[in-house]
Amino acid sequence: MKTVRVTEVPENAQLIDVREPDEFAEVRATGAVNLPLSDFAARADAINPDEDIYVICRSGGRSAKAAEYLEQSRGWDNVINVDGGTTAWVEADLPHERG
Repeated sequence: MKTVRVTEVPENAQLIDVREPDEFAEVRATGAVNLPLSDFAARADAINPDEDIYVICRSGGRSAKAAEYLEQSRGWDNVINVDGGTTAWVEADLPHERG
């Protein structure tokens, strides 16, 4: 599985946040789309497989599981786990939203 640091995620990337809705509502990377891990398999069709897929969570664990699912079940090789997750994103002062 490919992994990048938060500072390596391109601007306007397809960014999928797999945290639960309450976590996502609290703080999120600007432009991220929420597809919670608890309902991820059922909602994965919302992901565009023709673009690189950056998967993010709070720190990198849940996003790694989601990325592995996409690689194994869908056969997609353009899935990238965002190491450090939203916590690292906010700490790096990258564009984010609260509330």
